Amino acid sequence: MKKLSYILLALVLVSTMFLAACGGEETTTTTTTTSQTTIPPTTTQTTTAEPTTTPDPTTTPEPTTTPDPTTTPDPTTTPDPTTTPDPTTTPDPTTTPEPEEMAITSTAFEEGEDIPIIFSCDGQDKSPELNWTGVPEGTQSFALILDDPDAPGGTWVHWVIFNIPADATGLEENIAKTAALANGAVQGINGFGGLGYGGPCPPIGQSHRYFFTLYALDITLDLTSGSTKAQLLNAMEGHILAEAVIMGNFQS
Repeated sequence: MKKLSYILLALVLVSTMFLAACGGEETTTTTTTTSQTTIPPTTTQTTTAEPTTTPDPTTTPEPTTTPDPTTTPDPTTTPDPTTTPDPTTTPDPTTTPEPEEMAITSTAFEEGEDIPIIFSCDGQDKSPELNWTGVPEGTQSFALILDDPDAPGGTWVHWVIFNIPADATGLEENIAKTAALANGAVQGINGFGGLGYGGPCPPIGQSHRYFFTLYALDITLDLTSGSTKAQLLNAMEGHILAEAVIMGNFQS
């Protein structure tokens, strides 16, 4: 019995030592494992400056934040040439006042008024003074016709004169009744059958209108003295640059 007791005690000691040995390994292992889990490798990596925390090229000022050519003053926003003095605003032939129209006047009477008796067949039958202005460029000569559209037998011709020099500005009073004048003007035949001027001579009691019509021509006419109104009108066709008229009344 005593021997058996020693054997059991020895077994207990051995078992205790074995268990103690096993328990120490587990504790060591656990401790080792714990030390490994308490310092995970990822904790050292996350605490270091990650590349993404360094200034990223995408976070630097983008080119679009610098002055963009499209934000600089656009040519369309600069003063437009149309707002600056335009050549079309300078005196242009199409915008400048039109040349003065040719006009004919008389010192003897005003437009539409009575012609003094001195210039009629009841007076001295002399031609009135005539003047004109506004002669067009290119004028080479003038022609003048005086007629009465109210005559009983139709229009009556009182004066035909042509090839008046281009530099003439009028006709003086009482033009000679000759074939040609000193300035080169030529006179045609009137309704009375004579050369030069024949004054108003309506039937007694009638008031007629007398039209002095001046023509600016681009040629000098190849007509002779004694030419008729019809011949003069035919020769002037296509060469009239301008016309001017003054009308006076006369009653016998």
